[in-house]
Amino acid sequence: MNTESSLLGKPEIIQFSCLSDNYCSLIHDSVSGQTAIIDTPDAAEIIRQLEARNWQLSHILTTHHHWDHIDGHLELKQRYNCEVIGSEVNGDIIPGIDRAVEHGDQIQLGELVIEVLSTPGHTLGHIVYWVPSLDAVFVGDTLFSMGCGRLFEGSPQDMWQSIQKLRDLPPTTAIYCGHEYTQSNARFALSLEPDNIALQQRVAEVDRLRAENLPTVPTYVQQELLTNPFMRADQPELQQQLNMLGYPADQVFAEIRQQKDQA
Repeated sequence: MNTESSLLGKPEIIQFSCLSDNYCSLIHDSVSGQTAIIDTPDAAEIIRQLEARNWQLSHILTTHHHWDHIDGHLELKQRYNCEVIGSEVNGDIIPGIDRAVEHGDQIQLGELVIEVLSTPGHTLGHIVYWVPSLDAVFVGDTLFSMGCGRLFEGSPQDMWQSIQKLRDLPPTTAIYCGHEYTQSNARFALSLEPDNIALQQRVAEVDRLRAENLPTVPTYVQQELLTNPFMRADQPELQQQLNMLGYPADQVFAEIRQQKDQA
């Protein structure tokens, strides 16, 4: 699977699948020739995608330290002499890290400005990369289409605050996440809100896409606000389904996450 967004002389986003269900995204600035990869699940596939376009890798942007997001760091750094960037929280365990960043930092990729947002929850040092000029955010395992990452290190309160940061991005922002988990997430979301019309329509769309072996991501902030239960923990309709009407949103989020973990 491979999707491309490009215009002559304009920056490009290339999304492709690797391993069993991971997604990778390349960001290419055509003016400078600089190219960044978001995480490195499979160095061989990343090299293949770069060579197919005659691109040189200049940056590795790390979202978090799990193996399927850092496994190719050292091989790619040795091959391309690229700069490895990651969270200062995990600077000691990200292979080959050259630059540690925190929330609010900016990364220059040619003419593109990439904003760093801290999103603890899945891991304590998880960060995401927002590119306002491309109307895109690269979220690793913080958020999925109709889902979110498991809480391996952070608390439900941490993750709810992180998700709020993503909710606050412009509604047209494209969300590039790290895995193709959408169908299983859709089934769970529908079990919580069976009468949600937008969700019903999205589930039908997802089933059609997967039947054709097409990706269900990127998704969009405005779409997730209507269909993703983890983004909707403060919505009365969903709270009522959980018999938690009026509860603090982080408590509702925690209940949703617990139910998903047990599903």
